[in-house]
Amino acid sequence: MLDATTVDDVIRISGLGEAAAGKALARLVSAGLVVRGGDGTLHLVGESFARAARLAAMERPATARHDGPPEVAKVLDAFVREGRLLSIPVARAKRLVILDRLAQEFELGRRYSEQMVNLLLGKWHADTAALRRYLVDEGFLDRADGQYWRSGGSVG
Repeated sequence: MLDATTVDDVIRISGLGEAAAGKALARLVSAGLVVRGGDGTLHLVGESFARAARLAAMERPATARHDGPPEVAKVLDAFVREGRLLSIPVARAKRLVILDRLAQEFELGRRYSEQMVNLLLGKWHADTAALRRYLVDEGFLDRADGQYWRSGGSVG
């Protein structure tokens, strides 16, 4: 696919480091998608690659589309997969969409310990401290005396 026939070509063309390129090539070779010629050159097995791509597409579950206004669904589709937040958006407008969705995990009128907040947010992303801080800073949660409660966000 890259018109690369050597490991050095793969590294140069792909921009991968030596270790990453070697690991990727080893996986492709073990999957039967790349073969080494008698002279040591690498060759993509086009039909095997196409077959693997078709199988992967058939096995992959359909991505759940998010409901709501198109601009909200677009952000959620981009940042949430299978109930997990892939990354915390840098752009504030996108982050607010994500925070609004996370706020819906908290019941109105209920108080939560920091540990419980971390448990709920940990289902979404490993960096619970950042999410907690963003939720408080943006007015989705309030905090006092070690307790948190929902103070904003849409009801959904």
